[in-house]
Parts: sequence; C-alpha cells; structure tokens
Amino acid sequence: MQTILGSSGVIGNELAKSLTQYTNKIRLVSRNPKKVNPTDELFTANLLKAEEVIKAVEGSEIVYLTVGIQYKTSMWQQQWPLIMKNVIEACKQNNSKLVFFDNVYVYGRVNGWMKEDTPIKPVSRKGEVRKQVTEMLMNEVENGNLKAIIARAADFYGPNTPLSFVTVTVFENFKKGKKAMWFIDAERKHSFTYTPDAGKATAMLGNSDSTYNQVWHLPSDKNVLTGKEFIELSAEAFGVKPEYTVLKKWMIKMAGLFNSNVRESVEMLYQNDSDYLFDSTKFENAFNFRPTSYEEGIIATVNSMK
Repeated sequence: MQTILGSSGVIGNELAKSLTQYTNKIRLVSRNPKKVNPTDELFTANLLKAEEVIKAVEGSEIVYLTVGIQYKTSMWQQQWPLIMKNVIEACKQNNSKLVFFDNVYVYGRVNGWMKEDTPIKPVSRKGEVRKQVTEMLMNEVENGNLKAIIARAADFYGPNTPLSFVTVTVFENFKKGKKAMWFIDAERKHSFTYTPDAGKATAMLGNSDSTYNQVWHLPSDKNVLTGKEFIELSAEAFGVKPEYTVLKKWMIKMAGLFNSNVRESVEMLYQNDSDYLFDSTKFENAFNFRPTSYEEGIIATVNSMK
C-alpha cells in the first residue's frame, strides 16, 4: 500500500498516475478525495487530527506528504507543524516510510545554483515554517526513528496547474487575449519544475531503497529561461504576440492592499529580483533522467488549455 496525504492537488494527482508502475494499492487521502486511477482507494481525513492521520496511514509501506495549505503565513505557522507532527507519529506507529514534497523557501536568497547542500537560510516567514517542519522530520531520521526523503521542487508549471504563478500571469492571460505579466525583472533567469516530471520523480524516489534519509531536487531543465524568454515561447505556442507588462515591487504591494493572495506573495519577491537557479543534477545522474525541456513543457501546457 502506498498512500498520498493531500492527494487532491496537482502533485498528488501526477504522483498517483506514476505510482501505478509500482503498485496497484494506492490510497488517496484528503478532505474530499477523488480517484485518479480506477483501482484507487479513497480515504477522507483531516491531517490536523492525529487519530484520523493514523487511520489514513494504517497498513502503508510508503506515505507521500503532498498537502497544500492556504497561502497565508498565519495558517502555515499554525497548521504545518501540527500536520508534520501527526504524519511523523502515524508513520512511526505504522512503520511506514515517508516522502515529503517540499519547496525551496528554506534556502532563502541564493547567489548561484540551489543544490541539495545549499545552506538553510530562510529570509521569509513562510521559509521559517518550512525550516521548522523539515528539521522536525530530519531529527527523527537522525535519531533512527523514521526512514524519510525530502523531495524539493522549484516553482511549478504544467497542465492543470491553476495555482502556478505562470499559469495566472502568462498562460491564462494569453488565453484571454491579454498581455502577460511578470514580476520585478523579466531579464532574470527563473527555474521551473514541470509537474508531470515532479510526480514521476517522486514515485521513483519513494520506490528506491537507496534514496532514503536524503534531500533530493526533482528534475528541472537546467537550460533556464529568463522571464522574457518564457513569455516568448508561451506566446509562440498560443500563436499570439509576446506582449507583457513587468510588475514592479511597489505595484505588487499596492495590489496587495486589495488582494490577500498578492499580499502574501510580497515576502517571496526576492525570488524574482535575481536569478533563481535550481540544480537537479543529483537526481538526473542517479536515475539517468532527462527533464522535460521548457520548449516541450510549455507546448504541452498550452495544448492542455486550448
């Protein structure tokens, strides 16, 4: 049995598709789970309730934590440590291995490529929360209480990714006949992880004995594009002109006065004012895996929206 906690999001969905290569016993857990594969077992649970998590994990060889929480710092501070505590305890009780799907907020501002051994120096409140929960997890690993993996991805893009910032600012706008938007500086390079690659790679990590008790970066094309180049490829795929507006920090702060999601993104804008470079060489070499190129990924994403 392999169980996905937080199965309703894009990563849970892509992971469920990929796990069929390894098992026909897949349990999808969320507050409102829906089948991805015909044989999926559905289990309704609230990860904030310890007893529900223990039941959700029962009998699982491998557990994947891919849950998403509302993008609000106060919610992250309240809920993430509790969820991680509940999931760790459930995995220990059931002798389950744990794969935690993480982002790069713990690294903070990085000059150069983000790698698995990049120092943990968060510069945002959300990054501090991520640091707290990854330390909770790795402390259990170091004490020999748990076998676990931290699988990190860069910002997402791909088919059916409504919460991806490039879906909102580039793909959706071009689809509506509007100009694209980019944050802060379109001349800076910005890595993205293609979501089907992320799902496939997370399944590969979970089902390989040699990968545990380590951090892994999920495969992402190393031929990183600038914002301008990403917009140009997207426009070409849509068959429209590559017109775009660059939103400066003061403009985003102003918009944040009227929109809580925008307000919550302001502390993360350091990721846009300099190059954001994500290195997945470790995974690519270990699994002989070629990440989907931006050209291929953008075309597939645009085709899924037509």
